[in-house]
Amino acid sequence: MDLRISPSDKTTNVRLGVAEAHSFLKFVASIFAEKSFKPHPLFAGGHAQTLAAYAWPRRYRFESPRDEERLFEIEREVKVLAHCRWQELPSEHSTVVLWHGIEGSTASIYMIAMAHKAFRAGFNVVRVNFRNCGGTEHLTSTLYHGGMSSDLRAVINELIKADGLKRIFPIGFSLGGNLVLKLAGEYGENAPREVVAVCAVSPSVDLRASTDLILLRKNWIYHRDFMRRLKKRIRIKKKLFPGLYDLSKLSLVHSIRDFDEHFTATAHGFTNADDYYYRSSSVRVVGKICIPTLIVHAQDDPFIPFTPLRDPGLAANPYILLMETKRGGHVAFISAKKVGEDRFWAENRAIEFCLLAERALSSWYPISESASSDAGHGYGQ
Repeated sequence: MDLRISPSDKTTNVRLGVAEAHSFLKFVASIFAEKSFKPHPLFAGGHAQTLAAYAWPRRYRFESPRDEERLFEIEREVKVLAHCRWQELPSEHSTVVLWHGIEGSTASIYMIAMAHKAFRAGFNVVRVNFRNCGGTEHLTSTLYHGGMSSDLRAVINELIKADGLKRIFPIGFSLGGNLVLKLAGEYGENAPREVVAVCAVSPSVDLRASTDLILLRKNWIYHRDFMRRLKKRIRIKKKLFPGLYDLSKLSLVHSIRDFDEHFTATAHGFTNADDYYYRSSSVRVVGKICIPTLIVHAQDDPFIPFTPLRDPGLAANPYILLMETKRGGHVAFISAKKVGEDRFWAENRAIEFCLLAERALSSWYPISESASSDAGHGYGQ
């Protein structure tokens, strides 16, 4: 059976308490335990998984989705571009809000794939670019950084107030995962009732630890690519806003840490790179999350460390379900073929989690064994 969300699926929109959230996440864990991740036999290691996910010939790579473009005004003279795919009656459907990773965009393959899967499952889908990403450098004079949870907050507020959306599921990947977890922690007990649940895949919850790891020699291929993109962006910003950016500083930049020291920290009023990393890392606030939250992370992620996810505040939080896998790489999780879904296991679990959370709040659909047998079909192909 297909767990699509239809206009007749009315939810009570009730915030889950501690006991209810704990019970719900135990239920989810029991379902997912039967669907544990088994890596593709040809891509067993973290690097192989990560690089294969980037190059995998998915049909989404060749699609050009004609989603509605929409500008969200985050603050004065700062806008971000989103791509929206609406169901026929948007306000009567749940909405997934997707945030990409460092130097990604709404055109990243996992963003398009997730949009396709979520829409098939009955969700509205809003894919959002970080500031400047996706060719939007002209929309703001500022740069983005990994702790801009206020941007996500502004997007969610507009979707609630302007669009009347009643059930919202933020999902973030990598740096975007840090963003959604940070916002959830900042919400604490005062999250909008419309924000039903949160999901983060391969989140960089500790920015300093992530930077230290990517600087290792074994990660040169990723580091070099990020540096090329970041430097290119500064050159573009210099052309658009000549008085704000000093290209001579690029000669001092040989690593992501250097970039954050000379550009990110300076642009956003941080004392230095370490101050930026500390204040922008979600690990500081995950213990305060009061929204059902799924975190998916692999121990062999090559450049986002797993160790920070062992933080006591996270481990003790009854609102968080951490799905730890030995294999999977970074935003990859290419599995052995399974019936009813494609090979991208983490994407499928994220959609399934949102479906289960939506159902958990439905007065007519209590958490039960019947949900277990039905969940997870019809969206991963």
